[in-house]
Amino acid sequence: MDFTRDWFFNLDSLLRARGMDSDAQSFDEILENLRVRKKCSSDEFAWHAIYVILAGGFSQKTAKRIHKNIMDLLARGGANFDTLIKIFNNKNKINAICKIWENRDAFCHQYYKCDDVDTRIKYLESLPHIGKITAHHLARNLGEDLVKYDIWIQRLGVVFSGRYDLEEKINNGKLAPEIKCACDDMFAHLVRETGLPRGYIDVVLWKALQQKLISVDACLCKPPVM
Repeated sequence: MDFTRDWFFNLDSLLRARGMDSDAQSFDEILENLRVRKKCSSDEFAWHAIYVILAGGFSQKTAKRIHKNIMDLLARGGANFDTLIKIFNNKNKINAICKIWENRDAFCHQYYKCDDVDTRIKYLESLPHIGKITAHHLARNLGEDLVKYDIWIQRLGVVFSGRYDLEEKINNGKLAPEIKCACDDMFAHLVRETGLPRGYIDVVLWKALQQKLISVDACLCKPPVM
């Protein structure tokens, strides 16, 4: 893969042609929000937070279906644990979802009270069931021009760097500084190539990896020692 403008826009076009142009929102909505960040209401803030909590460990299609069912129930009956657990049997996530919904006004207010992006990310990491990578996902969906750094993006960053020795440092639980640097270099290059926000580039690359339009397996095979 050559990481050029044409390469990226071809991935974008293929995803759109297949109807795969979405995360929590459509590609166009994500791009618009990254270019001009919209301030969310407390309900919208909770909507995004609950989506990223559910997205971990599920296909996007499944996450969207469960998310819609949960949001419908929250809108009708509030954060009722016994009702929610019947449609999604994960006590930790349902507890977190109830806390997010019940405290959405305070959480949303505190998030927008933070003065800079780093502080806002740190705040998101403190929310129920939101870890470091999930915080980046949530912040990106809230309109921050950020990268998720999940394991697929980490692997692609290693391919871009050409540093085969970094593969052993790929870790979805703890982002190694060298891996982050490789990913940041890749996104900086693609921002220059495309003129697009890196948060949008992240969405497209992640979806292309998920849909196997990009395969990093062969690239990550270490070259034979001569």
